[in-house]
Amino acid sequence: MRLPFHWLRTVFWLIPTITVYTIVLGAASLASGLIDSRGRAAHWCARTWSWLILATTGVRVRANGRDLIPRDGACVFVSNHQSIYDIPILFATLPCQLRIIAKASLGRFPVLGWHLRYTGHLLLDRAKLGTATLNRLTELMRRGHSLLVFPEGTRSADGRVGNFKRGIFLIAVEAGLPIVPVAVIGSRHVMRKGCLTTCPGEVEVVVHEPLRTEGLGREDVRVVADRAHEIISATEATRRLKVGTPGFRRTLADMG
Repeated sequence: MRLPFHWLRTVFWLIPTITVYTIVLGAASLASGLIDSRGRAAHWCARTWSWLILATTGVRVRANGRDLIPRDGACVFVSNHQSIYDIPILFATLPCQLRIIAKASLGRFPVLGWHLRYTGHLLLDRAKLGTATLNRLTELMRRGHSLLVFPEGTRSADGRVGNFKRGIFLIAVEAGLPIVPVAVIGSRHVMRKGCLTTCPGEVEVVVHEPLRTEGLGREDVRVVADRAHEIISATEATRRLKVGTPGFRRTLADMG
């Protein structure tokens, strides 16, 4: 049986190379916390890690709407989730001090987990959301950091946008943070859910106008969440076929 080129490339080149990036920049990020309490150096390490991963893999990102991002404070970016590459794609694309909300279990991973835990990212147990979470979010706002969240809670297998969990929208409304819908199109062709093959490709990131939350209450959370979902889902559906990834199609042919 002939092994596909991109699988070999992933296992014997990309994974070892990205592991080196992760160890070196993760260690630098942790060390930077000793001299930079605001986390700017740690974020630089995260963006550099993201750029290196995209460059090594051969992922080209086209971004639209970055001029719509609020410049006068923190916000919450909510994005659809197609691939584990979404995090480096968005870190490399969004010109903000970003922190992510992720599962608490990620904090147990060597290097990457340590970076997330000690550089200001929110690692949460979904069963224990409450006042402490809001307090930590308030502290991020004070520092001028924005949040990046994937409200589907899991990656989409076919690219279509799944239902949004509303917890983050409640937190954003109670904190008065603007919510910025972001659509990522084409990243699932770079690395599909459940597949250990990565391919070069083109990805489009579309940033939409912020949804303001000032003056809103808990009763408005559903409307805001549904509106964000509508915007992202419509963008993904209309642009899905415009992103070409011939490398991925060749890989499917090889595997077939």
